Amino acid sequence: MTELTHVELTHVEGVVERWIRFGLHAAERIIDRRSRELSFPPGAVFAFVRWRAGEHGTAESRIDILRAVSPGEPFSTVPFVTPGGESLLRLSGWPKVARVLEAIDAVERLGLDPADAAPDHWRHVHNQLATGREPRAYAPERHRAWLLRKRVSP
Repeated sequence: MTELTHVELTHVEGVVERWIRFGLHAAERIIDRRSRELSFPPGAVFAFVRWRAGEHGTAESRIDILRAVSPGEPFSTVPFVTPGGESLLRLSGWPKVARVLEAIDAVERLGLDPADAAPDHWRHVHNQLATGREPRAYAPERHRAWLLRKRVSP
């Protein structure tokens, strides 16, 4: 199990919420009524959302889209993710998080699992939103090109 990437999820209504928006996990461990841990195999892509309330409303709102790494691969550390993952997207602040969730919904409307979308698409969404620009929509043609590239790349 050491090659898996573990994500600790928590849900305390109105206080703290950490959840997976998309991604296929390989294992699940219940910690208690409010916490569980999902484990992802190397190469799995998933979206991890973190929200926390503060005294006067939202104190934290973040989303990370990560690729689970194999042992020995470089990775970025992310709170509640062990060991971490290859960061495809990392944004904070509810307006940006909401835009990422909209981008995920748009990929799903194409009939695609967002975990199967080209990693470069999530990097593009990150870069555009981080600079206040509008990201291009993911297109079926781009997805076909990604699938072809995966077939010919090692």
